[in-house]
Amino acid sequence: HKKFFSLAATYRSTIVGMIVAEIKSRTKIHKEDGDILASNFSVDIQIAYILSLRVVKEIRKHGIGSLLLETLKDHISTTAQDHCKAIYLHVLTTNNTAISFYENRDFKQHHYLPYYYSIHGVLKDGFTYVLYINGGHPPWTILYPFLLRDDIHKASSQDAFFFDEVMCDFFSGIYRQAHSLLCSFLPWSSISTKGGIEYSQTM
Repeated sequence: HKKFFSLAATYRSTIVGMIVAEIKSRTKIHKEDGDILASNFSVDIQIAYILSLRVVKEIRKHGIGSLLLETLKDHISTTAQDHCKAIYLHVLTTNNTAISFYENRDFKQHHYLPYYYSIHGVLKDGFTYVLYINGGHPPWTILYPFLLRDDIHKASSQDAFFFDEVMCDFFSGIYRQAHSLLCSFLPWSSISTKGGIEYSQTM
């Protein structure tokens, strides 16, 4: 079925791994993930949702999961499917094995989803992870594409301090440019600042 992609890996006639993904219009994205793609993409743009990617525990670490995922990426990156701009999935916040697997393959955390799963009547939190392909990208912000949300979230205190300094310099630069432009239009020859107080001298 053209709306679904599935592939199984077998060993001695036994299925040892499988991936199943749904390829759908961006208008069919889960409500909580509606902002995965920037709004400038047309409504007929597609996105792939990984329903399941599993490998038998006893034979993990042999590249089977990577091969299944790469095959999906190759399928939706062909000329016929280049209108598919992202691959996304949901994962339990406690599933560190899966999280590491996807992060090592360039997936980025997009959303934190509290109480997203109900397992045996117990509510569990989840994450949305996204991999952008074929020119896809998230909504533009003042930080994108220079910084990624999960990079900021995971930053150490030293990194956070550096980030604050960078942003402070960034906005200070904007202020200085605006200040200079304003002065060129106002009827005074100079403006000086002492102790945070501005002093102006009229012409």
